[in-house]
Formats: sequence, C-alpha cells, structure tokens
Amino acid sequence: MASLRTVICLGVCLYTWTLTAAENNMPKAENLKWVSLDFKTILNWTTEESDYKYTVAVSSDDSDWSTSPDCIRMTESECDLTEHLTPYDRAYKADIQTEPDLVDYDEDYENYPHTYSDPFNPYRESKISAVDITVEAVDESRVMVNITDPLTGIHRRGKQLSLRDILKNDLKYKISYYKSGSTGKRDIISDSSMAEVSKLDAGESYCFMAAAFIPSRPKGSQLGAWSQQLCTPQEGSILHELNLGVWVGIIFILLTVFFIIVTVTVLCCRCCRQRNSTQSSTPV
Repeated sequence: MASLRTVICLGVCLYTWTLTAAENNMPKAENLKWVSLDFKTILNWTTEESDYKYTVAVSSDDSDWSTSPDCIRMTESECDLTEHLTPYDRAYKADIQTEPDLVDYDEDYENYPHTYSDPFNPYRESKISAVDITVEAVDESRVMVNITDPLTGIHRRGKQLSLRDILKNDLKYKISYYKSGSTGKRDIISDSSMAEVSKLDAGESYCFMAAAFIPSRPKGSQLGAWSQQLCTPQEGSILHELNLGVWVGIIFILLTVFFIIVTVTVLCCRCCRQRNSTQSSTPV
C-alpha cells in the first residue's frame, strides 16, 4: 500500500509539474497599453510569435469579468474595447488570457496564463482631439468665436456621438487670444460653444485658438488639443488693400484711355495722308 501511495503521489506531482511547465512555456501578453482618443479605446500588447490565441475580458470591480465578444481567441495583439467600457466614468481593468491553438475543454481554464492591465477610466483619461473654430466680427471691439466639437468613437442608435453628447455640462472651452505683434496672451473659459470676446482694441488684428476643457478631470488631462489659429484682419490693412485696388483701377482706366487716344490719333493721321495723296494725284 505504501508503494502504491508513493506511485500515486509521484504521478500527481508529475502531472502538476507538466501543467506548470506547459503554462510557463506559453507566451504571455506583455507591455499592455491603453490607447484612447475621443473615447475610441484600444488595448495593445506585445507577445512572442506563436500559434497561441488570446482572449480579452474586462472588469470594473476585479470580480465580474466580462469577455469582449470581438476579442475571443485572437491572433492579433490589439483589442477595440470602445463599446465595452460603459458606463464611461469607471476604472476598468483588462485580463488577457493565453490559450493554445487546440483547446482541451477538460482542462481548467485558470491553468492558462493571464496578464492584467493597469486600470483605465475613459471618461477621465481619453485624449481629446482639436475642435474646429470660426471667428466673426460683431463690431470694432467684439468678435464671436464659434466652436464645433469633434465626433467620438461611440455610436448609439445609428448616431455617432459628439463630445458634448458624452460630457454634457462637464464640457467647457478654453479660448486663448492675443493682439497681432504682441507676446501677451489672454485666456477665457466658456460654457458654450458660442463665445463672445469683448474689449478688443478697435482696428487691431487678433488671433484666436480654442480647446475642449474638462475641469472635472485630473489636471494633466483637462485640456484637449488646440485648434488651428485664426486671425481677424487689421482695419488698416483692409484700407490699404482697398486703396491699392482703387489705384490699380485708376491706372487701368488711364491706360485704356491712353490707348484709345493713340489709336484714334493714328487712324486720323492715316486718313489725312490718304486724302492728301488722292488730291495731289488728281489732274488740274
């Protein structure tokens, strides 16, 4: 009996060692990284080239893990989790499990290696791309900055949601502007996508940029990318352009009149010469 027990124990130990060795030989996912822009969120990782597959699960509480339906037994090393991270204002972790090409369903899945990501909150960490702006003069000392939000990577009921659709009242805008030729910038915060900038010096050119601003976020991720810079024309330059256009018109008219006078003069001279030659050739 003692020898039988010894054989059984050795067999169990050998089986356990075999499973452990097989698990250690499986290529685990490494260097997990969240990449998120305008709430389109992708999980990237690296791994050795092999025939193994990877399945991604997500949890916001480390207990109720939900497998992403688009990321089951993948050969790729990235998973789009955009539609899987809802509600948005939660910290999610991802679990990448390595699986052999041929699965033995009698085995315990927990024996396969797992790699866990750092937590990620899309509402507070997704990067925000640049807004679009237009600038319209209201009068000589006021302009209206109109802002258009970028679209996100999230779709609901056939509609692609905008930044405002997701952030709602948390979304504000930072507008930065300066007078042309000056190094001093001024910033204002607007709750609305239509912002009036006042107390500008009449006749001067001003340059404007804007960015999405989310004050409820951590400081490092509050500001989106800046828009392109737009400048208002300077009143003096407009007058200069108008004066230049007037002078060009005047010169053109004068040249036209000059050519008409020269042409008429040449034609009259020719007529006079022909008439004189005709008279001199007539016999008396």
